[in-house]
Amino acid sequence: MHKKRKLAAVIGAGLSPLFVLGLSVSPASAHGYISDPASRQAQCAAGVVECGSIKYEPQSVEGPKGLKDCAGGHDEWAELRDANRGWNVANVGKTATFSWTLTAPHRTTTWEYFIDGQKIAEFDQGGQQPPNHLSHQVDFKNFSGRQTVLARWNVADTANAFYACVDVNIG
Repeated sequence: MHKKRKLAAVIGAGLSPLFVLGLSVSPASAHGYISDPASRQAQCAAGVVECGSIKYEPQSVEGPKGLKDCAGGHDEWAELRDANRGWNVANVGKTATFSWTLTAPHRTTTWEYFIDGQKIAEFDQGGQQPPNHLSHQVDFKNFSGRQTVLARWNVADTANAFYACVDVNIG
């Protein structure tokens, strides 16, 4: 009987790491994206534009802080970089409100908005955790016509940020 218990313990100890590894590879519970006007990844998720795997997790465009990349540095989501993919373009005035849907809010330092690599707006969250839905009103200053707005959500408690691009027609 003692040998059976010892064998069971050895088998259990051997399988435990596999069980733990299996738990750790399950998908993350998401993060956030711009839902209005619809970001490129939101359009992918809604089936407006044919995209790859990002359509299943539009909230997961996460990459190192400091990038200015619609795909957050991920080549598997390269379609988010393609300005000629047929994205719906939102008609906006000289200001627009960008609404975020956060599926897993993180403590946040700043929210930044760029056109052509130039920062046009920044909102300081002060390291606080935002609500699941929030909006920012962005002034487009001297920009007009068709533009791609890159939004960057800088997370306070990791080295990463979340990225979203929205195509707008300013005028």
